[in-house]
Amino acid sequence: MKSILLGFFALLMGGGLIANAEQQTTAKTVDFAHQIVPILKQNCITCHGGREAEGDFSLNTREDVLDSGMVELDDAAASHLLELITTDDPDEQMPPSDRPRLSAEEVTLIRRWIDEGLNWDEGVTFAITTYDPPMLPRAVELPPPHEQRLHPIDRLLDHYLTERGLPIPSPITDEVFLRRVTLDLIGLLPAVETRERFLAGSNPDRRDRMIDELLADNVAYADHWMSFFNDLLRNDYSGTGFITGGRRQISQWLYESLLANKPFDQMTRELVAPPSDESRGYIDGIKWRGTVSAGQTLPIQFSQSISQSFLGINMKCASCHDSFTDRWTLKQAYGLAAIYADGPLELHRCDLPMGEYQEAAWLFPELGEIDASAPRDTRLQQLAGLMTHPNNGRYARTIVNRLWHRMMGRGLVHPLDAMQTQPWNEDVLDFLANELVSSGYDLKAILRLITTSQAYQSASAVEEGQTSENGYVYRGPRPRRMTAEQYLDSVWQLTQSAPTKIQAPVLRSQASPEEIATTELKGSWIWGPNAMRSPAGEELLIRKVIEIPAGAVGGGLMVTCDNEFQLFINNREVLAAIDWTQPATLALRDYFKRGSNMLVFRVKNAGASPNAAGLYCQGQVKFKDESAVNFASDESWEYHTNLPAVREGRMSAPGAGWKPVEVVAPVAPWTSMLESTGRQLLAMAVTGAGEQPLVRASLLKNTPLMQSLGRPSRDQIVSMRPNQLTTLEAIDLANQAELSDAFARGASRLANQTWPSTNALIDHLYKAALSREPTAGERELFRNALGDEIESTRLQDALWAICMLPEFMLVR
Repeated sequence: MKSILLGFFALLMGGGLIANAEQQTTAKTVDFAHQIVPILKQNCITCHGGREAEGDFSLNTREDVLDSGMVELDDAAASHLLELITTDDPDEQMPPSDRPRLSAEEVTLIRRWIDEGLNWDEGVTFAITTYDPPMLPRAVELPPPHEQRLHPIDRLLDHYLTERGLPIPSPITDEVFLRRVTLDLIGLLPAVETRERFLAGSNPDRRDRMIDELLADNVAYADHWMSFFNDLLRNDYSGTGFITGGRRQISQWLYESLLANKPFDQMTRELVAPPSDESRGYIDGIKWRGTVSAGQTLPIQFSQSISQSFLGINMKCASCHDSFTDRWTLKQAYGLAAIYADGPLELHRCDLPMGEYQEAAWLFPELGEIDASAPRDTRLQQLAGLMTHPNNGRYARTIVNRLWHRMMGRGLVHPLDAMQTQPWNEDVLDFLANELVSSGYDLKAILRLITTSQAYQSASAVEEGQTSENGYVYRGPRPRRMTAEQYLDSVWQLTQSAPTKIQAPVLRSQASPEEIATTELKGSWIWGPNAMRSPAGEELLIRKVIEIPAGAVGGGLMVTCDNEFQLFINNREVLAAIDWTQPATLALRDYFKRGSNMLVFRVKNAGASPNAAGLYCQGQVKFKDESAVNFASDESWEYHTNLPAVREGRMSAPGAGWKPVEVVAPVAPWTSMLESTGRQLLAMAVTGAGEQPLVRASLLKNTPLMQSLGRPSRDQIVSMRPNQLTTLEAIDLANQAELSDAFARGASRLANQTWPSTNALIDHLYKAALSREPTAGERELFRNALGDEIESTRLQDALWAICMLPEFMLVR
């Protein structure tokens, strides 16, 4: 079996997926923007930047520096540049002898910078640029169609290509299209049954119908795009700030927004000016422990976040000093920050206070102004309105550029957070932005518009000899590395070895308006004695034993408590909340076992004096025969005043001493909240009989394997993940127990199935993994490796081999 593994690893190395290890894995300790750029601007750019290139040496871009031959990567001592800045020869030294020399510290930084690979922040150039993106939307006139290609994107791109004498990319086969579009829209491999049905179809618009079918799968769509927006909005389920309470998730709000395909302008307004705590975690950022720099305060994080997420502006440099890379200034960064702050903010340049204050201000006054004297919530609402104003062309262009990058492999503007850069095709960018606005900011409509074009359905371009992004020329969509989530989901699909439960605090169902309208709130508010005047800080246990006759296949519960609760099912903590105005939900399939199941709520009242307290819970457990067990908080529940310790998420409830709860007359805010929010969440919690969908990696906490596959920590906003796999990452994948276990379980399942022949199993693997049949050579290679008797160990190696193929790991 070693031969097949070595052979496929050779394919992996030769497939362009693994980057040069020395280039990709070296730790970059020198801060280019803050340590190198000031040296270059102070000493070099006057003669070697912009339009100046004395001695034929330009520092405008990294490519210019490399092409000059002035540096030797990884060997600064051999670099002519270092020789010039250290020599004592007045005829050779740089800067010239009539100007101050570089200090010893600056020389050391330059030496380290070269040794570390000449790292250069994306989008940084010292070249003179005159492009300034327009604010207002720009009408786009479509050119005549080329050879009856009528789709508006094709008309624009065909014109672009023919003007340059470039060929129009050839179309892809149905098999390639199906795999590409399924991975792009819902993040999964197409099922073998779906492939057979699609290929057997004869309807000429079957591709459009497949796109509509995929976009209509709301749960799969939300599962997949959760990763995109988690990266963009710095949201996650674990990491910095969660243990200390200095950070809050927006997971449930985000997931519900994606399920409902909430208009993007509405999403943005709810993030910038939160109407409730559900979406507030985005603008509140991360409250770091201890002393932080001026660039890490919550107002400055707000300034950076909204600029990057919604306008494609990198405000991080401008948060410390006037930006070296574009036109944004320190005052503008602090003006945005002051919208979030309680009042004007003192400017800090490179962490030093300047004694000058900046009041709240918007970046583009031609759209409107922020009233700096207004209350904070009013300022946020004004900002949300300006950000999403139909005339804010920058806002619409930014999100459609991100979607284009996700679908086509490269943005119309590159990098994505340098929207001050001229697009390689302004017409396509403005056309998509206009369509977004006219569609009511419907993101699915833009995805459909892109994927129904023949441009999207074209063969991937091979970029030969085109390393410089500044000279980019479109030749077709680019192949893309699967995201960490896509890769793991695909492996789990192939091996049927997905985890059994999600870790994200979200509810993976969607209730229809009819289901919401017919959902009855049957529970009562309950507590211990004197609930209407519960002492401030009072804590109790409240329990209910629920009998389950069979294995659960669906269902869930909705719960809220004034003021907070922890829920333990069979002694294990599974849910907690501290805001009674936001009911929590939980899917129950993975927590309930056949027989007796004990729900124990550890509840707590708050306030400074006695006040009303209550717990409300209602749920349903569903079974394969479509029967169900319903339960709701009522007088049959019990309370206890002894609170045992909680150790590592477990708590053993007392065995005796339980007393009947008291039913509490609900106060008006409780009733209003249940009617407005609780009913919908309850309907979502209990809808959907049958098996739950595949557990997705996007709904799990980050792991070392996901990190190896490129998933970020999300302590910062991430717009683009790396598109190359390093050698060390590839080795890491080969040694990951998580993958080995998945392949072992998958091999065992496949080996235990009845196959007409080894060839039938091989055909199934190729159809499931690559959406195509194997070639004769591939079939022969696998058949020789597997033999006539299908054995689990050999099959496990075959699964490893096929999942390490570039063809498997790429979307192309």
